[in-house]
Amino acid sequence: MSINNSSPAEEKKSLNFIEEIIENDIINNKNDGRVHTRFPPEPNGYLHIGHAKSICLNFGLAQKYNGKCNLRFDDTNPTKEEVEYVDSIKEDVQWLGFQWDDEFYASDYFQQLYDWAIQLINRNLAYIDEQTQEDISKGRTAPNKPGIESPYRNRPMEESLKLFQEMKEGKHPDGSMVLRAKIDMNSPNMHMRDPILYRILHAEHHRTGNEWCIYPMYDFAHGQSDSIEGITHSICTLEFEVHRPLYDWLCKTLEIHHPQQIEFARLNLSYTVMSKRKLLQLVQENHVWGWDDPRMPTISGIRRRGYSPESIRVFADTIGVAKRDNIIDLSLLEHCVREDLNKKALRTMAILDPVKLIINNYPEGETEELEAVNNPEDENAGKRKIKFSKEIWIERDDFMENPPKKYFRLSPGNEVRLKYAYIIKCESVVKDKNGNITEIHCTYDPDTKSGSGTQQRRVKGTIHWVSAEDYRKAEVRLFDRLFTEYDPDNAEEGKTFLDYINPDSLKTVEAIIEPKLISEEVMQSYQFERLGYFSIDKDSTDEKLVFNRTVSLRDSWKRINK
Repeated sequence: MSINNSSPAEEKKSLNFIEEIIENDIINNKNDGRVHTRFPPEPNGYLHIGHAKSICLNFGLAQKYNGKCNLRFDDTNPTKEEVEYVDSIKEDVQWLGFQWDDEFYASDYFQQLYDWAIQLINRNLAYIDEQTQEDISKGRTAPNKPGIESPYRNRPMEESLKLFQEMKEGKHPDGSMVLRAKIDMNSPNMHMRDPILYRILHAEHHRTGNEWCIYPMYDFAHGQSDSIEGITHSICTLEFEVHRPLYDWLCKTLEIHHPQQIEFARLNLSYTVMSKRKLLQLVQENHVWGWDDPRMPTISGIRRRGYSPESIRVFADTIGVAKRDNIIDLSLLEHCVREDLNKKALRTMAILDPVKLIINNYPEGETEELEAVNNPEDENAGKRKIKFSKEIWIERDDFMENPPKKYFRLSPGNEVRLKYAYIIKCESVVKDKNGNITEIHCTYDPDTKSGSGTQQRRVKGTIHWVSAEDYRKAEVRLFDRLFTEYDPDNAEEGKTFLDYINPDSLKTVEAIIEPKLISEEVMQSYQFERLGYFSIDKDSTDEKLVFNRTVSLRDSWKRINK
């Protein structure tokens, strides 16, 4: 079977350990040479950047080996799952550029899972336990100590069958009893010490309604769902490595198709939390606007911030697949975003902190149209016309009255080039009664027009600007990292991750921008020249544009010392 066009030496060199396993399976015709993966999220929240890595891996492997990848919702806990989350997950997967071959739900298999549970009871490999959850946990003791068998472990099979049927019929309250597998109470792996297979939950399910009031545990549903779907390689994050013996035991004991579970290191990102519980807390306690807050690591959040799906796929490929957990620096993700947006983002000029600049010797009442490049990295992006006038706006921090050495922006007596325009020289400033500069007065050299073809004088500094005769205002949201600590999960004693929330993670300014944007479509990305990448937010209206800062032009983050 031909796998790819690379030479064997080149390909072998670049394979990660999962690809090595898969290619070895193909060579040995395991599963008839098929490759069938799945992405199995629980619909109990919004997906985050860690899930994006798993999506790229599972769908990417299926694509590479001409296989299939299912989207399966692990909907076995009706108290936490909602249709809203199902819909958001589908949107996220498709936004990342993938399309599943088949869409399944663990709830599709409730009857089959129930039948398998009956089979285990009939083989004296499962029993109904009426202990409290606390007593069950105590009975498991510790990995280096023998477990304590439940007093119900050896109850007659007929009695367990009867009680399990009554559980299904809703005759017992939540928490009154569970179905446990009978495996090994002395196993050093705690997951093998008679794990719980079913519990009672009198809750309406988003798909099955009130048809069921008993629900399988994750470990009982996961492997069997993989088996039913014919999955060949069940790829999980590293925390499920200790679950693998149970996964294998259930497939082997039930004598069903046995996929291979393979674990890889989950994505941990600096200055970020990935726990769904913690992300939910941020939302519920109003530390952020919601799941799609651009400061959140959710896929919906980074999409709203202006990250591109291509940059996320490149990031996932860059960090690769590891066997050990580590923390990836957020700056690598931001680098991938910059690299991608640099190629595709349209350029425009915007002033975030404006101060008026007046060109004293420019003809009164005159304006002219200058030509600007929309994207120097894309020759098909074309050019645009921008208006130049006697009065313009510049960034306040592009002027310094008493500059240090090697300061090449505007200062008294110094010259700079106005991008796409002329060289100007600062002559004087006007201040208000508080000493704040309100106007900068300059002169310009009319023989230094950009692109004029005449001999150009060179100056060391170039600054951007917007005409005071032709501009519009926009709200610009300057997002930064949500946490001040590299690893907010690793809080000091007496603190929680919430104590590390960055108080400066959002600043909002009223900016001045070029009036004629190529497009005002929501999510359209722009490079504000010299400032960074920004995208149009969904809060924009016909009357007011709203931009989110996606990422600055370069990494200027410095840890905040609290």
